[in-house]
Amino acid sequence: MTRNPTPASTLQSPPFEPLEEEARECPGVMGIDVGSRSIELAVLEKGRWKEVRKLPTTFDPLGQCRKLLWDAAGYAVVATGYGRKLVADSFPGLEVTTITEIQAYALGARHLFPQARTVLDIGGQDTKVISLSSQGKVMKFEMNDRCAAGTGKFLEFMATALQVPLESFGEFARRADKRITINSMCTVFAESEATSLMARGERPENIAMGLHLAVFQRTLAMLRRVGLQMPLVFAGGVAHNECAVRILEELLGEPVMVPEDPDAVGALGAALWGAKARVP
Repeated sequence: MTRNPTPASTLQSPPFEPLEEEARECPGVMGIDVGSRSIELAVLEKGRWKEVRKLPTTFDPLGQCRKLLWDAAGYAVVATGYGRKLVADSFPGLEVTTITEIQAYALGARHLFPQARTVLDIGGQDTKVISLSSQGKVMKFEMNDRCAAGTGKFLEFMATALQVPLESFGEFARRADKRITINSMCTVFAESEATSLMARGERPENIAMGLHLAVFQRTLAMLRRVGLQMPLVFAGGVAHNECAVRILEELLGEPVMVPEDPDAVGALGAALWGAKARVP
């Protein structure tokens, strides 16, 4: 196989189950999920997962998409995420269709965990909660994409304010020795509140835990509004945060299911949609 001439982070082929028998003769499909922080590409050939590729979105998402789609000739491409129309409008030589993030995450989560009844995706820009029927049909959903509150961006901003690397922010919060309440979910006001707490001698670890709790108390309200049913799949970049996973399980009183690569669920779902659409 020809190597990609442009460096791109490629994850190992995920141990996902092959598709049902009728989709195994489907030609190659690429599902691409263009998010605010990262772009994932899932490659599917004859019902089997070939690989998952990932790049940061940066300030040039179209350029990053070109790097990921370097070998897309001959594949059907299904785009999802906030930048899906960018892909559809910028690659006239490819067969590109688009689907919503709700469709993509429902399909991806259900394929990974067939028993799933609720999907929670917390990414850099938005939070999505999806209620599924026992057959995997989307019954109801809610999406917060107008405010950073409750998203990965909120945690990223607050990690910066506390001078903690984002990658270790969850581990930092887990060193808290008590629970405190953060009253504001507005990013600007929350930073001011955190600053005031530090000025009064509060440990930064306790503030970090309070911020995590505030995010998931807001998330829990969204889950209840769509009719929360277990089991729940936790996807998106924030699902890499071990503190976030533990707090969610604590609030729900039950364990949650986290994919091996929670960022890739939307790209997987897009590829699945494309494969099923191409089967006669």
